[in-house]
Amino acid sequence: MLQRPSSRPGPRSPFAAAFLSFLFPGLGQAYAGFGPRALAFAALPVLIVALVAGLLVAEPTRRGLLAQLTSPTALLVLLALNAALAVYRVVAVVDAYRAAAVASSLLGTDSRGLSRPSSRTHPLSALGLAAVVAVLAVGHVAAARYNLIAYDLVTGIGGGGPEPSAPIGSPDASPTGAASPTAFETALPTASQGPPWNGTDRLNILLIGSDTRPDIAGHHFTDTLIVASIDPATRQVAMLSLPRDTVRVPLPARFPARAHFAGGVYPDKINGLWLYARANPRLFPGNDRQRGYEALKGALGELYGLDVRYYVEVDFRGFRQIVDTLGGVNIDVQLPVSDDAYPLTDTKKLKLYIPPGIQHMDGDEALAYARARHKSTDFDRAQRQQRVIVSLRQQTDLATLLAPGRLEALVAAFKQTVKTDIPPDLFPRLVGLGQAIDLSNMRSLVFTPPVYQVECLSCYSLTPKVEVIRRAVRNAFTFDQALESSRAKVAEEGARVWVLNGSGRQGQATDVAAYLAYRGLDAEVPATNGGRADRLTYTRTVVTVYNGAEAELGETIRVLEDVFGVDVVTGSDPKVRVDVIVITGSRTPTLTPPPD
Repeated sequence: MLQRPSSRPGPRSPFAAAFLSFLFPGLGQAYAGFGPRALAFAALPVLIVALVAGLLVAEPTRRGLLAQLTSPTALLVLLALNAALAVYRVVAVVDAYRAAAVASSLLGTDSRGLSRPSSRTHPLSALGLAAVVAVLAVGHVAAARYNLIAYDLVTGIGGGGPEPSAPIGSPDASPTGAASPTAFETALPTASQGPPWNGTDRLNILLIGSDTRPDIAGHHFTDTLIVASIDPATRQVAMLSLPRDTVRVPLPARFPARAHFAGGVYPDKINGLWLYARANPRLFPGNDRQRGYEALKGALGELYGLDVRYYVEVDFRGFRQIVDTLGGVNIDVQLPVSDDAYPLTDTKKLKLYIPPGIQHMDGDEALAYARARHKSTDFDRAQRQQRVIVSLRQQTDLATLLAPGRLEALVAAFKQTVKTDIPPDLFPRLVGLGQAIDLSNMRSLVFTPPVYQVECLSCYSLTPKVEVIRRAVRNAFTFDQALESSRAKVAEEGARVWVLNGSGRQGQATDVAAYLAYRGLDAEVPATNGGRADRLTYTRTVVTVYNGAEAELGETIRVLEDVFGVDVVTGSDPKVRVDVIVITGSRTPTLTPPPD
């Protein structure tokens, strides 16, 4: 019940009072002359504003609050608070309207208030009150809408992949050279995932780029496989890329498939393991939705010696929609990308050329930049894929997401395109970690030949050097980035190197070849003459580049000159079938690769 105002104000507009309390609860009551009532309505909002302001002053706390907006529980709590605040504000507006009406009606009464105040209000004033309440409600409904969109997103991208609406493959399907698994009757658990990440251990997430075509049954190839390995203590991140043509990837002991396949390795290309596991439930853990992902996490975890806890999958076709929805992406193109036959569809090809420099790309261009293979190496391709991921992360901010219509379109694209097994309640932790990591110090490893794999040109496939890869992964946060970059460039140049013993020192050529292989060169000791040079009286190392290959071997020549302390010479001999010949001498430094 309204009491007399604390002062005897002049005429007060009920609409003005309602509008003032719309701006901030209690202002309308103060305008109507009800001071204590104004303080009562303003107290709660003032406390809330002070609390929020205090929390947002510190940058870590601000990041933490924003990260909490990815928690389903926090979003539901926020939705309830929004509804409660809306009710509170409506009560404050209506109360201010009534207070002003009462204050005006009391004008002209004596000090004892003996005359009956008039409670009639002008119809236009009542209409104004309705308008203020409607605008207030619309604002809270809009906030609730964004809240529900965010809730829909964080709860909608889970679920473990596409529904098995049709058989993905024959249950007896087998990779090349493998027996049918139907005779293998081992019962499997329904899932292999352990307890949730505890926030302190090294976190490893498998990022999958898949080529899925709904119109073609059984077409789901995981062509991009990157493990993002994050150290929460140092805030460092390493991106570990495995080419899709890698074969003979080891399988973990907990998979019955390990005992099924010779040598405990998956014999075919890694980009087909998802399909094979999905079609063979007796060999891999998990239900129909998760089995393919469990197989990939287990295989890459075994290869790297890591616990790959979660996965995030993005379909290539939906990736284009995401980039377009974000308004494109700016990418620093390090090397020009050229592909005379980039496949737009199964039948349509495009002559693609992307020049170096900062390029603004739409979805089609960004996908082409990430996927182009011709006139390029697997190393370069994997580096481009990592660059796209980092560029999108760096350029996506709150202002970008809140552009009109963008958030809704982005949520729709994400729900169709992104799948993960990360528990939604873990999202705030991961978002907070993602905000804190130092992308400028990101380590990048691409496991390409000859350093990390053996290349078979006739079949085209890559066989991993498992121990070399595991050593690199163990040292991912401590390795020499300049050395790794040099090894990558040397591997891209692809020079073939022979090492010949010109000193007679036993094992010298073999040790030097092993060290050069460690530095990224495809080096070997030829079987001809037992790897001996034309004479055994060389003192200094002689390095010769043959038949014009020097034009394409800039980094290789720099490394060889640095290792041996000599100037590379050039030669021409049509009988020489390699690019470089190294002849050791008595003064050649003792060179051996570091132990695993």
